[in-house]
Amino acid sequence: MQQITDSILMVRPINFRMNEQTAVNNYFQEDLDLKNAEINSKAQTEFDEFVEKLKAVGINVVVVHDDKLMDTPDSIFPNNWVSFHANGDVAIYPMFAENRRLERREEVFIRLEEEGFKIENIVDYTSAEDEGIFLEGTGSILMDRKNRKAYCALSPRADEDLFIEFCEDFEYTPVVFTANQTVGNKRLPIYHTNVMMCLAEDFTVICLDTIDDKKERKNVVKHLKQDGKEIISITEGQMHQFAGNMLQLKGSGNKRYLVMSEAAHKSLTKDQINRIEKYCPILSSSLETIETCGGGSARCMMAEVFLPRA
Repeated sequence: MQQITDSILMVRPINFRMNEQTAVNNYFQEDLDLKNAEINSKAQTEFDEFVEKLKAVGINVVVVHDDKLMDTPDSIFPNNWVSFHANGDVAIYPMFAENRRLERREEVFIRLEEEGFKIENIVDYTSAEDEGIFLEGTGSILMDRKNRKAYCALSPRADEDLFIEFCEDFEYTPVVFTANQTVGNKRLPIYHTNVMMCLAEDFTVICLDTIDDKKERKNVVKHLKQDGKEIISITEGQMHQFAGNMLQLKGSGNKRYLVMSEAAHKSLTKDQINRIEKYCPILSSSLETIETCGGGSARCMMAEVFLPRA
């Protein structure tokens, strides 16, 4: 089973801005003193430059344009509502913010089929929204596809029972924990697992300091070591520069890259960079507006496509 892919889906924004509905528990979001049209225009430029860099190394990027008629300020982060699996399954997830539910669009599937991918079956978890239960895709779930393990930091956007159900449906062993960040003088749950942890083929970049419970931290480390992953630890400060929000992808000639934002890249120490580059080069791009207003970074913008080819 492949851990990484050479194909990703990305959604070009039309109405990008700070989403007031997600800001209640995404403590990475900040208000920029700019008009929404200006914020959107800057985000589009960052998006286009990022896509160019990915395509330049041979990563297959399927770009779908957001729908003008929808109020979907976070559509740039498609990995939260959908995941595409190697057996042809597509999973659709329940979203915390009501305006994010509008991001789930059939056109996305049609576009992938036009690109030659085969969708066999749709596994729909969205009815959980009626009960106020959420699990936000590969924001909440980090899959170790090779070792059939899935990691999840519980939060208002990641329900434990639904995560366990997902693991049963897709045959993963669940690794559950809580990851916190300091907000004011409180420790509060980090909204998505993928801002504090990245799982690559042979290594992981993780902010272990966020797992306050020693037993839980030990358990996460045990699983990672069991599977031969080198653990590259980052600090909470680096996590706030999105150094946990990275994704390993394949480009031309099967060459591996670790993709991240410029802010994440700049926050890394020489030692951390050397340890990552032992495995693969870093590819980074400036995503300042997207990170500041959206509270998400490079990894959140890319939905991996593992679907079989038709």
